[in-house]
Order: sequence, then structure tokens, then C-alpha cells
Amino acid sequence: TVNLYSIISDFLKNISTIKFYYRYLSEIYIFDGTGRVLAQWNLGFILDREPVSPEIMKRARQGEVVIITSETDDRLRAVLKLDRSVDSFLYVGRFVEPNVLEHIEKTQRAAREYEEIEGRRSSIEITFAMIFILVGLLLLFAAIWVGLVFANRLSRPISELASAAERVRSGDLTARVREAPNTDELRLLSRAFNRMTDQLEGQRHELVQANRQLDERRNFIETVLSGVSAGVIGLDKNGCINLANTSANSLLSIDLDTEIGKKIGDVLPEFGDLITQAYAKPGFLIEEQVSIRRNGRPSMFFVRLAADVVSSEIMGFVVTFDDITELMAAQRKAAWSDVARRIAHEMKNPLTPIQLSAERLRRKYLAEVKTDPDTFANCTDTIIRQVGDIGRMVDEFSSFARMPRPVMSSINLVSVCREALVLPRSAHSKIRFEAKVPDKPIWISGDSRQLSQVMTNLVQNAIDAIESRRRHTRAGDIFEGSIEVRAYINEAEAIVEVLDNGKGLPLESRERLTEPYVTTRAKGTGLGLAIVKTILEDHGARLKLEDRIGAGAHIEVRFPIQDQNIEVSTTDLGVT
Repeated sequence: TVNLYSIISDFLKNISTIKFYYRYLSEIYIFDGTGRVLAQWNLGFILDREPVSPEIMKRARQGEVVIITSETDDRLRAVLKLDRSVDSFLYVGRFVEPNVLEHIEKTQRAAREYEEIEGRRSSIEITFAMIFILVGLLLLFAAIWVGLVFANRLSRPISELASAAERVRSGDLTARVREAPNTDELRLLSRAFNRMTDQLEGQRHELVQANRQLDERRNFIETVLSGVSAGVIGLDKNGCINLANTSANSLLSIDLDTEIGKKIGDVLPEFGDLITQAYAKPGFLIEEQVSIRRNGRPSMFFVRLAADVVSSEIMGFVVTFDDITELMAAQRKAAWSDVARRIAHEMKNPLTPIQLSAERLRRKYLAEVKTDPDTFANCTDTIIRQVGDIGRMVDEFSSFARMPRPVMSSINLVSVCREALVLPRSAHSKIRFEAKVPDKPIWISGDSRQLSQVMTNLVQNAIDAIESRRRHTRAGDIFEGSIEVRAYINEAEAIVEVLDNGKGLPLESRERLTEPYVTTRAKGTGLGLAIVKTILEDHGARLKLEDRIGAGAHIEVRFPIQDQNIEVSTTDLGVT
């Protein structure tokens, strides 16, 4: 090719220069990749070019200068690639002494060994470094192990103490630690800890025993107090509740067990003044009657408060109280009964002569009185009428004072309710009377005359309440009075209800309406409901006074029933 010929031409032009620079060369060849010689120069024709193997050409193509030695060791040849674009090679050679080649070979061998050693130096250094590191780690691990062993021997007793202390904190007083065999401070500390836990365990055992005895004593006291009818409340020195028996909860209608720890003055303000007196007089028994309103009705209690004083110091209080409401009512009833008996005795004797004298004056002198005979007649009529009223009042006094014992027999309560409305229905046409009673009889044990008196009084009170409301009704307003009587059986009781739409029950002193001489009417004696309550108590019945929903009063009476009754509910009621 052109390029190849230019290379040869340049080579030949500069052959003299090459000879100048390479005067020691004995031969120069230029050949291509097929081995064909393109140009040559040598000292003589006796020198033959030794063939170049493909391996040498491959190494030359890779840019390496390949050195070739002859078999006779008298020449040294080299092959190199001339141009990268043309597959041509330069082959040169020269004569050398055999010993020079030997030295060169030794030098090359030494250089290769040096390079090999130099190449292995880093791996040797790494190996030695790894050895040093491993030895250092072994020494470090050995030191750590020795330190851990020593630290474990030093810290084990402390760890055992900490673990035992944690068990003691959680309540396990049986925790103990081993005492070290040596006589250092740790052994002294372990021994002191064991002595401490022994002492704590003994003290706790004593406390448990004491608390068990206290619980047994408390249970005994509570058992005793639960059988006491009086209310008992225990207070600490600050006046806070710490004990209350069942009777106290029942009498006060309060669950005092939920008020434990609270001041009694906050729970029962009525008792606050007693605590103040007890602080002022710690050695005295404080007694007082206290009125407490519970569930809309007042109750009277007789309260005693005593302080527990030890070495002039108040340790607590004990409050006892009894409900004397019924007792006071019975005392008032007995007192009024005695008063009524005396009044009836003292008034009844002169009433008959007064009435007879007034009637005689009217018959004998009415025709003879010429001056203002009407006034004379009115005066005598007034005397006779008032004497009659006083006589009826005396009769009520006598009835109240000398209430006979009931004569018990089987009574049909339905018939009693119906008969109680017969006369009022004909006498009061402006009032609507209604009896919601069953067709079947309701049998109870009672006195028919006294039970008729009870129903008559209750119906009459309802009539009076309706008339009182009618008198206070404004002109033009329409008011229709109504009285409803019901009778039915509920569980083990026979119930009678009297409902009216009158003026209703008073808000104040309602609970005293059944006491003697307590009335809301101007001309009332206050004995009607008192007599009713007395009769019902003799029959084992209960009386309840309530407001009717809307307006009026709702009176309820509950009787114990007899076995021959068939269950009659409110849905079985008929209207008559």
C-alpha cells in the first residue's frame, strides 16, 4: 500500500542515520503480519532471519518490545510493532557475547524476583498487620475477660444486695443475701442487710397479728352494733366518720358507708353543733333532741355524743341516737287523750241542762215576748245549735279518749268502700263520686264499725277540701268537684285509695296532720285523722298522705289481706 511504501521509503532514506545511531545492529528487517519481508539490512548474507512465531507477533501487537535470543546465545533480537494503522513489524538484531546474555538473563531473573517480592510485599505487610491485630485483640479480650471476672467478683454481692432490696420493696421480707467468706466491708453490709430483713419480717408478723386482732375486734363490734336498734356512728378526733352501723343507715336513710372519711358536719349538718359542744366540754356527755328532715318528712332523734379522751387529748367520738318521732307522737297522743277525757267529762255535764233550759225558754216564753220576738227566737236557736255542736265535739273527744278495742271479723273491703259513698253522694249533688272497686270481694280482718268510721272520715275530709276550693274559686270559673275511691290487691296487701281535686294538703306540718288537734279548717277539731290513724294502727294498717298529680290529695291505706282472697289487680277494677 501507499502508506507501507512511504514507510519503507522513509526507512531507506534514513538508513544511514539508523546505522549511525544503531551502529551496533547487525541486522534490520521490516515485515508484515504474514511474515513477508518488506525491507532488510544486514552485515552479511550469512545471517538468516529466524522466523517470528505468532505468539511473539501477538505480544508485539499489544505494544510490547519482544526480546528474542538465539539458540547459540551469540545474538540478541527484538521485535516491535511499527504503525498501528499498518500491520508491520520492525525486526532488529546484533551480536553479543554469550556471557553478556547470561548476565542479562540473571539480571532479568533477579529483576523478576524483585518485582515478585515487591508485589508480595503488601500482602506480607497485610499478613503481619493481621497477625498483630489478632494478637492485640486476643490480648484485649484476655484483659476484658480478666476485668469482667474481677468486676463480677466485686459486683456480685452488690447485685445480690440490689436484687434483695427490690424484693423487700415489693413486700417479700424473706429475701436474704449470701455472706461473703472474706471479712471485707461487703460481708459486713450483707450481714447488716440480713439482720434488717429479719427484724422487718418479725415486725410485719407482729403487725399482721395485731391487725388480725383489730379486725376480729372490729367485726365483733360491728356484729354487736348491727343488732342494736339505736344508730351508732364512730368519729375520729377530727370529727370524720369512720364507722356506722346498719341502724344508723336505716334511721337516717343515708348510706353512711359511702361517706367514710367525711366530716359529720358536712354529711349531717344537724349534728355539727353537738361536735362543737363536745370539743368545748370533752369530759361531758352531750345529749340533745335533733330534728332531721329526710325524704320530705321530719324525724325527731334523741342524740348522745361522748368523746374518747386519753391523757386530756380527744381521740375520737361516739354518736348514738334513737328515732323518738313515734314515741313523742304517742306521748302527745296520750296527753291529748287525757286532756280530751277531762274536757269531755267537764263539758258534758252542763251541756244537757243548758240545752234543756234553752228549749224550755223557747217553748214557754216565745209567745209571751212582745218586744222583738225574732231576736229572742234567734238567740235561743243559737244556744241550742251551739250546744249541739259542742255536744258533737265532746262526743269526738270521748271517742278519741276512749277508743274501744276493735272486734275483729272477716270484712269485705269492697262493700265498706261502696257504703262510704252512699250518703255523701245524695247529700252533695255538685260533687261527682266514683268507686273503682272490683266485683270480687276483698277480705280483710277488722272491725266493720271502726273501718266504716275510717272511710267516712276520709271521704268527709275530701268533701271539705273540695268545698274549701270552691269557696276560693273566682266567680265565672267552672269547678266540678270529684272524689274517687279505689280498692285492689297488690302482692300481700289490700290497698284503698281516696283521691279528690280539692285544695290539697298543706305544705307545712303535713306530717303532723294525724296528730290530735292539728287541723287546717277553722271549725275543725283536729281529731278526724288522729282517730283514723289510731284505728288503722289497731288493724295493722298503714296510712300515707300524698299530693294528687294535678291538684288535690291522695290518701292511701294498706291492709294485710286474708288467705281466701283471689289476686285482684288494678286492671280488674270496675266503676260504680
